[in-house]
Amino acid sequence: MKIIILLIKNPKSFAKKIFGGIPRLYKIYISKDEFTINIRHWKKKNGDKSLRLNYPSLSKDSIVFDIGGYVGDFAHEIHKKYGCKVYIFEPHPVFYEKCVQRFKGNTNMITLNYGLSDMTGKFELTDSVDGSSFLNLKGKNTVLCEVKNIFDVLKDLEINNIDLMKINIEGGEYPLLQHIADNDKLNIVNFYQIQFHNFIEDAEKKRKKILMALNKSHISTWCFKFVWEGWERK
Repeated sequence: MKIIILLIKNPKSFAKKIFGGIPRLYKIYISKDEFTINIRHWKKKNGDKSLRLNYPSLSKDSIVFDIGGYVGDFAHEIHKKYGCKVYIFEPHPVFYEKCVQRFKGNTNMITLNYGLSDMTGKFELTDSVDGSSFLNLKGKNTVLCEVKNIFDVLKDLEINNIDLMKINIEGGEYPLLQHIADNDKLNIVNFYQIQFHNFIEDAEKKRKKILMALNKSHISTWCFKFVWEGWERK
């Protein structure tokens, strides 16, 4: 009876619920697509509200790097929970300005209009809302943005240790983390929260290489491959 009522009241919604989920169900139960399965597990775990904000050792004296800040949602939540000082790195001018306005007057929320990488320069960034990327440019509108070498930034900010580094930069995580690893500096961060992206060429190989380096100084605390994963310093 409940299904009949739904069909009569909103047939479009009913069709969307039934047929819209077919590709996802196929990937989960037939093709056993790892990425789709991991997304499902992540959502069941409510990872965005649980795992990503569960750092009991953080305090008002902690330093957090939000690399790929977008409109500041994660920065807001982590600061609200622990009172820590958050540096938000957002190269896109529109999202940068949103963060500036959002955290106006809060001296513990520092918004910087550039990204962190293995080099310094200006590059085209896809103008694609929360999927904006320096590396996935094909067929998309772009905007000129700035990135800086992470070690130059750390020197300028006079920061030697980062309590939590959250990285969501649409493929830029690979050159950034590999650069930190190549300089034997992965241990400057207590906790890593990383979103690796699988649309990058040789993503599996690049991720594996970075994880091999991370394993020397950190332990994996939770992992939903190519969705989110957390690492804690040994």
